[in-house]
Amino acid sequence: MHVEQGPIRPPSEASSLLIRVTRNCPWNKCAFCSTYNGKQFSRRAIEEIKRDIDTLAMVTEQVRQISRDKGWGGRINGQVVSEAGAVYGYLHYHVAWWLYQGAKNVFLQDANSLILKTSDLVHIIKYVRATWPSVERITTYARADTASRKNPGELRELREAGLVRIHMGMESGSDIVLKKVRKGITAKQLVEAGQKIAAAGISLCWYIIPGLGGREHSREHALETAAVINQGKPDFIRFRTLAVRKNTPLYEMMLSGDFTPLDEDEAVTEQRLLLASLSGVNVTVVSDHVLNLLQELEGTLPADRERLLGIIDRYLDMTPKEKAIFQLGRRAGVFVNMNDMRDRNRVGYVENLLNKINSPEKLQAELARMRRQFV
Repeated sequence: MHVEQGPIRPPSEASSLLIRVTRNCPWNKCAFCSTYNGKQFSRRAIEEIKRDIDTLAMVTEQVRQISRDKGWGGRINGQVVSEAGAVYGYLHYHVAWWLYQGAKNVFLQDANSLILKTSDLVHIIKYVRATWPSVERITTYARADTASRKNPGELRELREAGLVRIHMGMESGSDIVLKKVRKGITAKQLVEAGQKIAAAGISLCWYIIPGLGGREHSREHALETAAVINQGKPDFIRFRTLAVRKNTPLYEMMLSGDFTPLDEDEAVTEQRLLLASLSGVNVTVVSDHVLNLLQELEGTLPADRERLLGIIDRYLDMTPKEKAIFQLGRRAGVFVNMNDMRDRNRVGYVENLLNKINSPEKLQAELARMRRQFV
């Protein structure tokens, strides 16, 4: 059995069943991204998508049969998940894991599913819900320019069919930064897309890249991103701190001196300015990616504003040596958050690593290398 799957999904969709409705990215020019390098965008035919859904339904039944054969009456537990993967391979493991997690969430891939005709996407969403009545949440990626071109009636149709959330790469609210990194959208389109999606009753999650403006445009990146959030009013903002990937135009800009990456302190300071500049919004801040130095930076504004700023200030108030230890410990996977620095054994281990590096310049180079491992 074969079902197509794309290369990525949001971390928050780890328990989702993946269904590919488009292949790759229709824009594929962003200076910071290499996910779809050399890959052609295409829309998948509706019947082809439905065949994949039918195949996944058969796999669902096969996984349940494993449970019945083992005497568990169709219930999915960890042993069923392991057995499904060992006997049949990854596809069965993926479906079994989804069933184990409750079979509630489905994510439509790839980078911009909204580019499909609204009627076709509605048909697919309804087909998913008819196939698995347990499904409660269907989500997808979309680009702001595509979403802003949808009329309010189309977005309401998608919501009524069952599209619950749109994940969108905002990256920045600064037109200067968006143009420099070749994002192909404008701040105006972001605001329009956000307002239309909210009016349709669809949840919106914007992804922001701290550091994307470099030192050259850090301040406007923070302030203008905050201004767009204040107008677009997403339900979630998720931080994805920049790591400049090799084999990208941004990497070439960095080598030529046209782009200067932020260090760890500068990126955190930029996040503080952005959060302090948000007003009139009820938005949940999420820092669930390994590239973020402060993964504990999570909460809901306005209620958690002072607590979130306090987390940042706690870091910024560290001594230079404490910062170096925390930075290296986070990137090496020794620390998850700042409270882990209370563990003297962990701190001692990182201090030994730091002593081998022996200069601030070498530390910054090593931290940059470590960040690139996670992209």
